[in-house]
Amino acid sequence: MSASEPAEPNRSARVLLERSSYPEYLRITEILRKETVGGILLLISSAIAILWANSPFADSYFAVRDFEFGYEPWHLKLSVGTWASDGLLAVFFFLTGLELKREFVAGDLRRISRAIVPVAAAFGGVAVPALIYTIVNLSSPDTLRGWAIPTATDIAFALAVLAVISSHLPGALRIFLLTLAVVDDLIAIAIIAFFYSEDVHLIFLLWMLLPLGLFAILAQRNPKFFGSTTVGPWLILLPLGITAWALMHASGVHATVAGVLLGFCVPVLRRTPEGKPALPRPNKPGLAEVLEHRFRPISTGFAVPVFAFFSAGVAIGGVQGFTSALADPVLIGIVLGLVLGKPLGIMATTFIVTRTTKAHLDPGLSWWDLLGVGILAGVGFTVSLLVNDLSFSAGSEHQDHAKVAILTASLTAALLASVVLRSRNKHYRRIEEQETIDADDDGIPDLYEDHGK
Repeated sequence: MSASEPAEPNRSARVLLERSSYPEYLRITEILRKETVGGILLLISSAIAILWANSPFADSYFAVRDFEFGYEPWHLKLSVGTWASDGLLAVFFFLTGLELKREFVAGDLRRISRAIVPVAAAFGGVAVPALIYTIVNLSSPDTLRGWAIPTATDIAFALAVLAVISSHLPGALRIFLLTLAVVDDLIAIAIIAFFYSEDVHLIFLLWMLLPLGLFAILAQRNPKFFGSTTVGPWLILLPLGITAWALMHASGVHATVAGVLLGFCVPVLRRTPEGKPALPRPNKPGLAEVLEHRFRPISTGFAVPVFAFFSAGVAIGGVQGFTSALADPVLIGIVLGLVLGKPLGIMATTFIVTRTTKAHLDPGLSWWDLLGVGILAGVGFTVSLLVNDLSFSAGSEHQDHAKVAILTASLTAALLASVVLRSRNKHYRRIEEQETIDADDDGIPDLYEDHGK
């Protein structure tokens, strides 16, 4: 071999971002298809909100968003916007809890060798943007509270971008992006619980454990009943979930945390006729997969778009208002955090993992592909808007500037990712063809045979 020829990777070394098992590939593909539709609805609802908030009828938008209703003695007299962020997003985080538990219990990520890369990348993609924001706002203590705003990745928005640019991103990279975003959401909800909870009332938090525990017991002991009937979950599990959410809200801990905890309580594994736990199959799913299938349309088709509609609306104030926002360190920190910090954190942690474990990327992929995914992860929208609402008071200058920053950074990241990923589209199409042709009689492509059925 000449010195100019690239060295062959060590076949015994671990491969990063290799293709998943075929059942996992099919399951993730179905989830991503639904999230893509949700992302398009997210973009539409956000665009309508921004146009309305900057139209001659802007007062009507803010009047609807700030209208309050609910039962005051239970601390539930909330504005429409707060109901959307605290209530509807609990459905989104419930699905996040289901998906995360499913991945680590029955998915490919139950193996440490597969989990280490997206998990490390998620932590790097959270830490570096937070650090950049903190450095930019270090001399402005009143804005430091927004340090977590640029840490989130919006998977629905990101997938909508892929759909718009018609990217044929390989399955391994799509799964990497989805897993990174799910872990990212878990880190975000942990940040919200520990850093954005104020005036915590321990008595309500303890009472919340009662419906949460009952929810867990019923779900764990009767998975077949709740999985085979539609009425059972709505009449039994849903009221318990709403009660746990209401008590969590009254405790002072952000109510969306209840959604994640409820998701963790749902069993992932199915039970055999002998009563033994077994991995779910396409025709024999566990309860977590059944509930995910039922609730995802509600989340992607209604909950998240409605939240975005009431949270994304900001009166920019024309060119002059946008120019004044550019001088706010909040905007600078968020834009730099999402556009530069996200890809830098993801690339750096993945590079460190490859060097410390002597692993290498899948031969069909390159660091250029990982850069494109890292930039796309800078599309932070839903959770970023939620953290912004928790960081600054409603209607404040910093909150409005943060919304402008989130929108600007997300669009910038989307455009940059489009350039990088589109430049590799021919290569991605060749990989896609390899992943879908030469199927055997059982319908499993040859590429996946060695990964099991």
